[in-house]
Amino acid sequence: MLAVRRYSATAARNSSEKIIGFIGLGNMGAHMARNLLRSGHRVLVHDQLSEPVDKLKAEGADVAGSSAEVAAASQRIVTMVPSSPHVREVYTGANGIFSAVQKGSLLIDSSTIDPSVSQEIGKLAREKGADFVDAPVSGGVPAAEKAELTFMVGGSTEAYEEAKKVLESMGKKIFHCGDIGMGEAVKICNNMVLAITMIGTAEAMNLGMRLGLDPKLLADVMNVSTGQSWSSQKYNPVPGVVPGVPASNNYDGGFGAALMLKDLKLGQNAAFETSSSTLMGSVATHVYQILCKQGYSRKDFSSIFHFLQSEK
Repeated sequence: MLAVRRYSATAARNSSEKIIGFIGLGNMGAHMARNLLRSGHRVLVHDQLSEPVDKLKAEGADVAGSSAEVAAASQRIVTMVPSSPHVREVYTGANGIFSAVQKGSLLIDSSTIDPSVSQEIGKLAREKGADFVDAPVSGGVPAAEKAELTFMVGGSTEAYEEAKKVLESMGKKIFHCGDIGMGEAVKICNNMVLAITMIGTAEAMNLGMRLGLDPKLLADVMNVSTGQSWSSQKYNPVPGVVPGVPASNNYDGGFGAALMLKDLKLGQNAAFETSSSTLMGSVATHVYQILCKQGYSRKDFSSIFHFLQSEK
């Protein structure tokens, strides 16, 4: 039985009102689920932590006690969890989605994981009579909050078109990248670039400030010059340069350094499997390993600037 509105899974299946299930209410997922609510969807949420669930419940979401309950009551489900093992547990665990999934369901995984795991889950979904797409996101917490995410979708054309109807409530740009796993392929390439440019931006800002430059002036010049990047313009790592980003909030509430390291390792695994040279990606992986070992794993990945500032 669901925790908020007491209705049966059978009644839910027969209802003309379509429910969207959402599993994983972290820094990104909570905003994504909230935007589905704001778009007028009925949303059924689940997370292992009670705080984000309670917040969404107060805003009108229904609450499920497990991933299986979500699957029993909804035929469109979005998952947003940290890593490949979490995805496997959410889908294939004892109380996972596949234990109760309905035939004809559409399963959308927005986690950033190994493309091969997406393909594995997609195969299992087909065996259950369900459609699956991988749909990782880009844009960070600010874009998640404003429903301005970019989605990179891997799956059949038909599944992509159906998923797009859900994703449009959470993002502005939605790309069909190919078969299952290709959304993840795009995402790990994109995040490798992001990590590299963030390190470069942090190093340049740190150097400029040590030379006596005002950080806002330096950022303004960079952002109309050849040094401009998303890391410098939209997500500058120096506190106070860009309001509302984690750097201006003690590096809290963003994309954790440990998650960036996880994504970089996915990129390095892919580089090994495809015999691709990724020299800067390798260096970035090493830098974020050091950052996490120095106690920054739970801080936003832009905290690389704070780490550099502390170095003498």
